[in-house]
Amino acid sequence: MPRSVNSVASKGRRKKVLSQAKGFYGKRKNVYTVAKNIVEKGLTYSYVGRKLKKREYRALWIARINAAVRAEGLNYSQFIHKLNEKGIELDRKVLADIAMNEPEAFKKLVDSVK
Repeated sequence: MPRSVNSVASKGRRKKVLSQAKGFYGKRKNVYTVAKNIVEKGLTYSYVGRKLKKREYRALWIARINAAVRAEGLNYSQFIHKLNEKGIELDRKVLADIAMNEPEAFKKLVDSVK
């Protein structure tokens, strides 16, 4: 009995990897064995990058809040502590947005906390 091979599925798998490698340089884009390794590495980088993006945005928001609060005579940690004491539950993303786009409203917020 002849050996049965599902060539449709294996060709599909190869095609999927090579389409993900589209735009890569040299053999990385058209040699399956090379493309497979590079695509796998790229997917790992994208997974890690999604985690790093969250950290980097949080650091950006904190820097913006700190800069806006220092103009009002406080520092970041004192401001966040006083917000928590007053029970104001605004996250850093919203605080940074207010500080950047509506400085008057942010100044009122800082005054209410002082």
